[in-house]
Amino acid sequence: MGRAFEFRKARKLKRWGNMSRTFTRIGKEITIAAKAGGPDPSMNPRLRVLIHNAKAANMPKDTIDRAIKKATDKDATDYKEIVYEGYGPFGIAIVVETATDNNQRTVANVRSYFNKFGGSLGTQGSLSFLFDHKSVFHIKPSEDIAMDEFELDLMDFEAELEADEEEWLVYGAFDQFANLQSFLEDKGLEIVSAEFERIPTDYKEVTAEQREQLEKLLDKFEEDEDVQNVFHNMKEE
Repeated sequence: MGRAFEFRKARKLKRWGNMSRTFTRIGKEITIAAKAGGPDPSMNPRLRVLIHNAKAANMPKDTIDRAIKKATDKDATDYKEIVYEGYGPFGIAIVVETATDNNQRTVANVRSYFNKFGGSLGTQGSLSFLFDHKSVFHIKPSEDIAMDEFELDLMDFEAELEADEEEWLVYGAFDQFANLQSFLEDKGLEIVSAEFERIPTDYKEVTAEQREQLEKLLDKFEEDEDVQNVFHNMKEE
């Protein structure tokens, strides 16, 4: 899973190179989480971890505060999280996660991107069998943790650990996010950031020419203001 994660991380860092785009994406997530679970991070685990994500992306504190405040503003935009699934060219499966205030606009845009590059938009849930939906936590390494015992404890959350000197990665079941977050915090571990990942169950080989066309499609999705995340099963280089 490590190399695959590094491939996704490289794409994420490329997208996060545009700071305004990054802050917009994280800000939407913070507003949605604050609206769903309340604006107090101490009482809202999802909001708490999103604030960690924002800080990891160097998002200014006042920008974070504004995103939280939007959740209680009656005139603020009401975002809905919608997932679109389809096939790009050469049979590559693509899942597009969005947060939008205008579903008609978003679905029209997503469909047009698929069509322009020789793909097709499918029905919701049609590609779920091709991806494992995981909770992923980035943790600061700790010398105070007994690794063998820690890995055994993680099994209770259907989770596994990838560790090196710079970072620990914990992959857990999607529906165990809140429980896993509480467990890690109770252990005194510092969560640097966390997200949900859709990890392909199998990767599809493509040629250099095919990859170039697919990258153009993926970039098109990620340039869209409504798009939060894009996942695919194209094998990394």
